[in-house]
Amino acid sequence: MARATRVWHSLFTTHPARTVVMAFALVTVIGAVLLALPVAAESGDATGLVASLFTATSAVCVTGLAVVDTGTHWSGFGEGVILALIQVGGFGIMTMASLLALLVSGKLRLRMQLTAQAETKSFDIGDVRRVLLGVAGSTVIVELTVGALLALRFRFGYGESIGDATYLGFFHSVSAFNNAGFGLHADSLTRYAQDPWVTLPIAAAVILGGLGFPVLLEVLRHRNRRTRTGRRNWTLHTKLTLLTTGALLLTGTLLTCLMEWTNKGTLGTFDWPGKLLNGFFHSAMTRTAGFNSLDIGALQASTLLVSCILMFIGGGSAGTAGGIKVTTFAVLAAAIAAEVRGEPDASVMGRKLAPHVLRQALTVALLGVGLVMAATLALLSITRYPFEQVLFEVVSAFATVGLSTGITADLPAAGQLILTLLMFVGRLGPITLVSALALRERTRRYHLPEERPVIG
Repeated sequence: MARATRVWHSLFTTHPARTVVMAFALVTVIGAVLLALPVAAESGDATGLVASLFTATSAVCVTGLAVVDTGTHWSGFGEGVILALIQVGGFGIMTMASLLALLVSGKLRLRMQLTAQAETKSFDIGDVRRVLLGVAGSTVIVELTVGALLALRFRFGYGESIGDATYLGFFHSVSAFNNAGFGLHADSLTRYAQDPWVTLPIAAAVILGGLGFPVLLEVLRHRNRRTRTGRRNWTLHTKLTLLTTGALLLTGTLLTCLMEWTNKGTLGTFDWPGKLLNGFFHSAMTRTAGFNSLDIGALQASTLLVSCILMFIGGGSAGTAGGIKVTTFAVLAAAIAAEVRGEPDASVMGRKLAPHVLRQALTVALLGVGLVMAATLALLSITRYPFEQVLFEVVSAFATVGLSTGITADLPAAGQLILTLLMFVGRLGPITLVSALALRERTRRYHLPEERPVIG
């Protein structure tokens, strides 16, 4: 018995990544049980197990995909459970646990520090306390600010009561900053498509949450620091995240506007400022947010493909966004550029990239591609939906985006369970999940003979 206890402790508590996986799984199960209660549904009837599990996973993994309408199916209690799961999932189970330990005792044990570091991806164990406090502070500030702006707009722009405006504002603010995409309207945000006072604050919250907490904290900490040449004194991670995020937002906006400009089902009915606003909003939402101001089902096939690419890349590391992350994409692009130029080492902004970083980026990308392809093949074999719609739903689930062409609710139970697993894996990340399941770490103490197989 004692040996079994030691084995269990070794597998699931001493390794930070395993602890994160187990914590997320536990909270998901608790959320599913709560949502299955009759009190959680507006009708007073118990919700099915698959729908409860799917919704709980989507909330904890800050995805936003839904098999039932959030605003009409769930009661106030059910919506409260979903909002709590979103906040817990976005903030990070281990981050929250570490912060509570810090507040209670004023200290962080080494194991708790390692666990928090695995969740927040801070750069040094000594920075964990600062990161935890920064995560809490930035979350409160952004959610309160955006929530207040939205509440004022709903109150004075749409005549909502003070209570309803406040509830709508802060529900959408929490959902946006955590990149969850859960909304209280059946049409998401399409009714606000031409209202920048609603769409732009939500887009700002989505982008800030998707950058990642280390980037936000470094930008704030070094906002007035510059080198002798006048450049910002930021780390390579922050520079890569900001530059790649900006480039992808601009590219997504331009391509969406170009391909949907005359589409009567999407941008075709707007004036040119409205086209640009909604092109930008759609580009921002593909960064794993899940809100939509356009009818996703009416998008051109080419726009769906571009959206899939943007969703798969996702947002910044250690934030609320999913996908393979913009730094992974940037590192792979740098490796390709170096190989094309015939250079022995990949470099970015005057810095050489370590070989293990390239291997990690390649592993994350290929695991992501493999999971997406396997899930797409599985869904195609059990449904009759077109390939582009199935691929879009799968990428949306894996990248924890939440955008949908409208087929998720109509998928069979097996298909919904496949998407549930994808959302869970996408939130934790392939490397985290693989390391959590590994029984033990192996360090090779010798080098094998080198040989070069023919490539291409």
